[in-house]
Amino acid sequence: MLYISSATLSAPAAADAVRGHWVLDVTFKDDLSRVRTGHGAKNMAVVRHFAFNLVRAISDKRPLKTRRKRAAWDPSYLASILNMNIP
Repeated sequence: MLYISSATLSAPAAADAVRGHWVLDVTFKDDLSRVRTGHGAKNMAVVRHFAFNLVRAISDKRPLKTRRKRAAWDPSYLASILNMNIP
């Protein structure tokens, strides 16, 4: 794969950036978002990162995408995520 960026990054930093974007895209289908104007795109990015961090903090063996979908479908699972005691 080839990635183009205007940022000057070391190889590990570039790998982390690509991996972080890939996880958001796979989990939330971030690239398919239609929010592009005004502050909407940045606001939704904050919401997605917040949700991603909550879902990632769960000690569950399921993939992140499955956890996100389960939280959307099962109100009790969503409540357990939102009521977590995070140190």
